[in-house]
Amino acid sequence: MTMPPGIHPPAASDDWNAIRSWRKGVREELIRRRTEIAPRVRRRMAEEACARIVEAVDWRSIEVLAFCWPIKGEFDVRSIAERHAARGGEVALPVAVAPSAPLEFWRWRPGMPMRTGVWNIPIPAERHVLIPDAVIAPLVGFDARGYRLGYGGGYFDRTLAAASPQPQAIGLGYSNAELETIYPQPHDIPMNLIVTEQGVLIPK
Repeated sequence: MTMPPGIHPPAASDDWNAIRSWRKGVREELIRRRTEIAPRVRRRMAEEACARIVEAVDWRSIEVLAFCWPIKGEFDVRSIAERHAARGGEVALPVAVAPSAPLEFWRWRPGMPMRTGVWNIPIPAERHVLIPDAVIAPLVGFDARGYRLGYGGGYFDRTLAAASPQPQAIGLGYSNAELETIYPQPHDIPMNLIVTEQGVLIPK
């Protein structure tokens, strides 16, 4: 992907301050690009991406599915969550319960009471913690090795690192958000699978 003028790769892959600054610039540009997509086009792209997830995942191995409420132009995967619940599966939403702590996953059902959580994201009104077998994680950017560029808080990486057993991590994002590398650090956790509106990537 081509970055705009002023966003240059860090000079050294182990310079965390430089990498963090680079990630911030790339993150802002990628979010800007996707939020400028017309809503009807974004909905069509989301439908294509959801169809690819449905085909790519072995749903027989998943009892509890976690997904994220869509924000900032992310693909909306609530239709997948609703179908999973209709088949008798459990569904959960991630909830930030403390700064710099792993996320909890609270049971969600279509039509249930919700309240506003951190960053004004809707969360279930009542706390009922579930342990997910799979998590659909939104991507701001990604690379071919499966590393995810998120929003910079590190919540998903801490959550996946602390989970035992680790859930299947399914990254979901726009195809034009693929980067040559995100300059992964020891705290970054790769996705098991990455899905976009154009295809499915099995990390190398």
